[in-house]
Amino acid sequence: MYQQPIFLQPVFQERIWGGKKLHTEFSYTIPYEKTGEAWVISAHPNGPSKITNGPLKGMNLLDAWEKHGELFNKTTDLDEAYPLLVKILDANDNLSVQVHPDDQYAREIANESYGKTECWYVLSAEEGAELIIGHHAQSRKELEDMIDKGKWDDLLRKVKVKTGDFVYVPSGTIHAIGKGIVILETQQSSDITYRVYDYDRTDDKGNTRELHLQQAKEVTTVPHVSPNLEQTESTKEGLTVKKLVEEQYFSVYHWQLDGGCSQTLTEDFLQVSVIEGEASLEVGESTFDVKKGDHFILPTTIDSYHLDGQASFIVSHT
Repeated sequence: MYQQPIFLQPVFQERIWGGKKLHTEFSYTIPYEKTGEAWVISAHPNGPSKITNGPLKGMNLLDAWEKHGELFNKTTDLDEAYPLLVKILDANDNLSVQVHPDDQYAREIANESYGKTECWYVLSAEEGAELIIGHHAQSRKELEDMIDKGKWDDLLRKVKVKTGDFVYVPSGTIHAIGKGIVILETQQSSDITYRVYDYDRTDDKGNTRELHLQQAKEVTTVPHVSPNLEQTESTKEGLTVKKLVEEQYFSVYHWQLDGGCSQTLTEDFLQVSVIEGEASLEVGESTFDVKKGDHFILPTTIDSYHLDGQASFIVSHT
């Protein structure tokens, strides 16, 4: 039986708004001057993470999902896609204002397995940093009119954020991450983005990026509704667990480890990202050292594990 965590190597994506904080804050060796995203737990075809340890070393997560589905309790549709994608984003500049479709639209119109509901844990934020989350239109006609006339200051809903904030972004929500923010994003495994507004930016060849206004108008939820999250917190031994969101597509938690704690794995599989500190992870007879910037999956074949150290984690499962 497979009795090891599955450690993963990030896949980096160049973005017009990216920077160097994935190197300076996480010590990653980044390939671009404007590295915007690290896909840290990914089985998406556009950037599957490579496994770095154990019997599956060298295989990527997409292949592991397809060939070793038993590690994830994959017992249903053999063609089902791996459900989640975890990223770290460095917004060295404002991201485009965008919106993502739900599952039905994604499958019928975009030929993707999933729509894109996501959530953000703010790893760092410069003073005064803000997000765009939602809009002020009260009807679809008003939304379309404000988009057509470029009334962005009137349309877009802006909120200031600080380190440690959490934001849930259901599909259909107009949104953008602002300059000076680094986030850990947990989302459905989808790469569909409908761009609404991009500040009229051009690339190094003078070209503006494509907008998708018709699709955006079709998938945006009107009026905007702010989610009401029921967040809870509990402590067991040296581990304090804060539930950030528990919704249809995923549950996400913040773990604060101060000492030792033994845990039983009850989920199909557990995704773990170390966002601060260092710890040891004991599984069976083996011990693994983990530190800030490490990402791993605890497969369903693991019954229990023990953590010891001083560290913070973002943890998710379906």
